Amino acid sequence: MPASLLADWGNFYVITGSAAAGLTGLTFVVIALAADANRAMTAGLRAYVTPTIVHFGTVLAVAAFLSVPHASSDALAWGFGAIGTAGLVYGGVIIATIRGVSSKYSPVLEDWLWHVALPMVAYGSLLAAAFVTARSLSGSLYCVAAVSMLLLYIGIHNAWDVAVSISIRKPTEPPTPP
Repeated sequence: MPASLLADWGNFYVITGSAAAGLTGLTFVVIALAADANRAMTAGLRAYVTPTIVHFGTVLAVAAFLSVPHASSDALAWGFGAIGTAGLVYGGVIIATIRGVSSKYSPVLEDWLWHVALPMVAYGSLLAAAFVTARSLSGSLYCVAAVSMLLLYIGIHNAWDVAVSISIRKPTEPPTPP
């Protein structure tokens, strides 16, 4: 039964996995260009860009995981649970990292929503899907699909937010000699 259900989702995960991989690459390009222009703050990148890459990586990992042939319902449940738990733990790391950068930038409500709350909802939903898988594999697959889309949208929003922030920031000028 899981193989036929998973086969129905094949195109969806090819699309989401490819999108996540492509967006990860574009994010690297933006950061490399910002670094060349001396517009990026290292602490800010760690707090706001690294989680975005992790979210894209999670979408790619989920797509790959669901593309493995002959996966059992138990294996899917354990995988969803492991990824969801790791994401929730990483959410705590994101909170600590954002608080550590607050001396240079004070996060606003939108930052907390898109960088902490929504990712925690996504990863918590993935953990919940692990418990639903035994009773309703089909239902859990819809939940995982929604989580994948949410993480993609979070990543797109956050990457855009960082790109705009970097582009409007003035490049640091070298000190003038005395």
